[in-house]
Amino acid sequence: MESLTGLSFLGNSRGTATPTPFHASDPATGQPLEPDFYAASDSEIDQACTLAWQAFLDYRQCPDSKRAEFLRCIADEIDAAGEAITQRGVSETGLPAGRLTGERGRTCGQLRLFADLLEDGNWVQARIDLAQPERTPLPKSDIRCQQRPLGPVAIFGASNFPLAFSVAGGDTASALAAGCPVVVKAHEAHPGVSEIVATAIAAAVKKCGLHPGVFSMLNGSGKVVGKALVSHPAIKAVGFTGSRSGGCALMQIAANRLEPIPVYAEMSSINPVVILPGALAERATALAEGLQGSVTLGAGQFCTNPGLVFLPAGTDADQFALALAKQMQETPAAVMLTDGISQAFQSGVAKMASHPKVETLVPAAGQEPSAGSHATPAVFRTTIDDWVNSKEMVDEVFGPSTLLVTYDSREKLIDAIGSLEGQLTATLHGADDDWTDAHELVEAMELKAGRLVFNGFPTGVEVCHSMVHGGPFPATSDGRSTSVGTQAIYRFTRPVAWQDCPDALLPIALQSGNPRKIDRLET
Repeated sequence: MESLTGLSFLGNSRGTATPTPFHASDPATGQPLEPDFYAASDSEIDQACTLAWQAFLDYRQCPDSKRAEFLRCIADEIDAAGEAITQRGVSETGLPAGRLTGERGRTCGQLRLFADLLEDGNWVQARIDLAQPERTPLPKSDIRCQQRPLGPVAIFGASNFPLAFSVAGGDTASALAAGCPVVVKAHEAHPGVSEIVATAIAAAVKKCGLHPGVFSMLNGSGKVVGKALVSHPAIKAVGFTGSRSGGCALMQIAANRLEPIPVYAEMSSINPVVILPGALAERATALAEGLQGSVTLGAGQFCTNPGLVFLPAGTDADQFALALAKQMQETPAAVMLTDGISQAFQSGVAKMASHPKVETLVPAAGQEPSAGSHATPAVFRTTIDDWVNSKEMVDEVFGPSTLLVTYDSREKLIDAIGSLEGQLTATLHGADDDWTDAHELVEAMELKAGRLVFNGFPTGVEVCHSMVHGGPFPATSDGRSTSVGTQAIYRFTRPVAWQDCPDALLPIALQSGNPRKIDRLET
C-alpha cells in the first residue's frame, strides 16, 4: 500500500496541498496522526463535479453487466487492502480490529449484492402497455417504462461506520449500481481510511476502463466543502448519514438551489423498545442482558441504538431495572469515535441526569480532557406520565445510554408511541399471551418506524433485499426510502416512459422479445 498523501481524488488526478492542513486523531489518546490532509478548493470541487457529469453521459449507458463487474472489482480491491484499512482504522476510530474486519466484509458484501441485483435485471421495474390501435373512442399508444439513473450523486461519509457508510458504503454502492457517478465528501474523523478505500475504487475504475469521473473524493469540512458540493449544478442527489442538524442543513441547501434536488439523509432516532407484561415476567434476566448488549454495542454509536424502553410498572420492572443497572455498571468504558461525539454524549447524559423527573440508575462517569474520548454506560428511569410531559426526554443521546419508562396502562403506552417522532426502528417484546391484543400497538409502531423488530434488538442491520433502514422524519428525510438493502438503488433513479418508440431505440429491458429475459409487467 502506498503512503497516504492527504490529497483529494479528482477523477484520475489528485488535489493539491493547501496552507491550512488538518489531522486525524487517535480517539483513544487524543494524539494527532500523520500525515497532513488538505481540504479541496473551490476549483477542485468544481472539477470533481464537472468530471462526474461528463462521466454520467457514458456511465448511464453502461450495461448492467459492466456495472456489476465494476462493483465486484471495487470489492476485490478493498479486500486486497484489508490489512492497511484495519491498521489505519484502529488508529483513527478506536474501533477494535475485529469490528473493522467485520465491517469490511459487510462493505464488500453489499457491493457484490448490488452486482447480483444488476445481473438479475429485474431491478429496472419494466412495465409495458401494448398499443391498442383499434380501441374506441380513442386508440391506445404503446407505452413502456423503466427506472433510469438520476445523475451524479454527492455522498457524505459517516463518522460511526468508516467503511460500510462511508467512501465505498451503501450509498456509493447503490448510486454506482443505479448508473450514477459519485463525488464523496470524506469524513474528517477517518481521512486515512477514506484515502485507502478511495485508492481501491480508483484502481477499479481504471481496471474496468470506465470514465475517470465516475468516482471522486473530496477532503475537508462538511460545512464548507459539503455546502459547495451540494450546491453544484452537476449534482442531482445527495446521500447523507449523520446528525439531524447536518442533514437538515443539507436539505435546506438542496431546496434553495435553482434546480432543487433530493437529499436522502439518515439522521436522528431513539429506537423505542416496548416490553409487554408476559415477556417481562417470563424472561426479565435475558431481556436485561440483551438490552445491555444492544445499548453498549460499539460504545452505543449505532443509529439503531435503543435509547428508550417502555416496560410495565410493578415489581418485575423494578427487578429488571436493578439487573440492567448492575450489568451496565460492570461494562467497562469504551472509546468513542471522536472528541466531538464524546462531548455531545457527556452533555446529553448530564442534561438527562439533571431533569427533576428522571431517576439516575447508572451515572455516566466523566472524563479528563487528556484521557481521550471514552464513555461509560448510563441508565435513567421515569414514569410515562412524566415522560409525555417533557420534550427534553425524547432527545437522542448518541452513545451508551438508555431511558426506562414505566407504563401503567396499554392506552397510555399507545398514546406515548403515537407522540414519538419518526424512528428507524421500533421493537416489541412479548410472550404468546401478549400477542392477542397487540394489534393496535403494532399499528401505532408501524406509523412511526421503518423497521419493526419482534423479540429481538434493533442493533444489527442485515444487508438484504427486504431490509428497510429508513423511517419517517427525522429518522430520515424521506421515509419512503432505505439506505440499506437493494431497495436503496431507487433513491438514485427515476421512472422514464417511452411512448410509441421504435424498438431499436428502446432500452434493452423494454425491447420486444424481452432479450434480457427479465420479469416485466405487460398488459
